[in-house]
Amino acid sequence: MVTDPIGDFITRLKNAGAVRKASVSIPYSKLKESVALALKKCGYVGEVSDTGKGVEKQLVVTLLYHKDGSPKITDVKRISKPGRRLYAQVKDVHPVRYGKGVMILSTPRGILTDSEARKVRAGGETLFTMW
Repeated sequence: MVTDPIGDFITRLKNAGAVRKASVSIPYSKLKESVALALKKCGYVGEVSDTGKGVEKQLVVTLLYHKDGSPKITDVKRISKPGRRLYAQVKDVHPVRYGKGVMILSTPRGILTDSEARKVRAGGETLFTMW
């Protein structure tokens, strides 16, 4: 049983990229799908689709690589964990790694990246950073 589904999701993405997998399949949830779609908008993952029905439903995420073969997902850092939730106001949402990374937030307007959250002036739970 996984107690941190978002942490498990981002770790699977990072590890699959490290061994040069074309895609990764994970158990489906609406939250994971929203996070995957946000990462797709940022250019870290490719196609996001779901397969199966009911309990056997899986989320299939295609990974992207640079021209030299290195994965686009270099590293991830989980910020808000199940044992310690961390929230950020709009003024605390800043670019990650001088704009080379992305921060994913869970806001009242849905799952947003750091740039989208600043644009709509929404704060929320800081899920993780990725670069």
